[in-house]
Amino acid sequence: MSIDEDRNHVVFKLVLTGGPCSGKTTGQARLSTFLENYGWKVYRVPEAATILLGGGIRFPDLNEAQTENFQENLLLTMMAMEKTFFDLAHSSNHNCVVICDRGTMDPSAFIQRHVWNRILSRNSFNEIDLRDNRYNQIVHLVSAAKGAERFYSLDDNAARSEDLELARERDELASKAWVGHPYIEVIDNSTDFDTKMRRLIDCVCRKIGVPLGDRFAPNSRKVKFLVKSLPSDDVFPTFQDFEVVHDYLISPDPHHVQGRLRKRGQNGIWSYTHTQRKRENPDSQVIELKRTIAHRDYINMLAQRDPNHLTVFKRRRCFIWNNYSFQLDMYKEPCNPKCRGLIILEVYTSCEDTSTIPPEWLDVSHEVTHDPKYSMFILSRTETSTTQQEAIIMVNGASKRNSKA
Repeated sequence: MSIDEDRNHVVFKLVLTGGPCSGKTTGQARLSTFLENYGWKVYRVPEAATILLGGGIRFPDLNEAQTENFQENLLLTMMAMEKTFFDLAHSSNHNCVVICDRGTMDPSAFIQRHVWNRILSRNSFNEIDLRDNRYNQIVHLVSAAKGAERFYSLDDNAARSEDLELARERDELASKAWVGHPYIEVIDNSTDFDTKMRRLIDCVCRKIGVPLGDRFAPNSRKVKFLVKSLPSDDVFPTFQDFEVVHDYLISPDPHHVQGRLRKRGQNGIWSYTHTQRKRENPDSQVIELKRTIAHRDYINMLAQRDPNHLTVFKRRRCFIWNNYSFQLDMYKEPCNPKCRGLIILEVYTSCEDTSTIPPEWLDVSHEVTHDPKYSMFILSRTETSTTQQEAIIMVNGASKRNSKA
């Protein structure tokens, strides 16, 4: 971790790497939101390989010389992109995390050692600088092809074409490329996907010193409380307020798949997230996939907005009290009449007795964790009577597993 002495702030450089279908995209989105809730500025460096391969490059079409040239240019492109974000982070007045979607050692995993050494020599690079000195932490997310095979999919990345065996091989190569970095974490598939994402957030937050309380304890779950009214702002501890806009999307199979868009920001500066929640049957786990999208993609996807759901507008207040990280959602106009004046407090805890968790200075009515009528899916509906079953299928259980991180 580097400290800018003149500005007295932290710049933390993180690499998310891993095999195909490992959860990098969802992990990046959830980690970004979680850290932003704590007031950190988060920069996300896009994956250079995906950008270049999206331009029509196919490895089977390249000869050895072209492959070497491509990998060299990939490395240089990656470093140039990272420098843009690193410079912004160092010039900021805020604590910053820069999340790199793969890092400078990843290209070495997919070419022969002597070719990699030639690239390093031509550019006067060395592995100590590229691997050990450049980043503060490496997190390797293990491919679903290793231990979660039934969830392995090629659908979320047009540049991906690996079968299970090739995915396992590439996962192994990617992890070996970073051996030697002083702070490397491996997040495997020994838990369900949501817990895997929590483990990712936990290992990063421990490294940068963000307090978590028991949010990521093994039996931690999300609990929700209905709040009657709010005190004045000066009663709250330090907080961050965000404007949040949610839209549900049309689903071809609403009993098993839900999609929604979120726009979240401060002072007119927005981030955009697409969330897809999948469930095979009422007894299976909910798999929630999140990805950060560009403004243009957000606008295009709004065309798929579900007419049976109203847009949800909130002011979200994030604060820490007694080692708990709280989110306070205040529903705003225009809204469904049943949302008018609605205030919901959310927190993660492993405590059995939840009555003592809300701050005593908040006027809390009662817990509503398992009440479907307080799910955002139901609250946004124009006709709730026809959708209670699909909401219960997708919402129940999610209250125990899913995270807004």
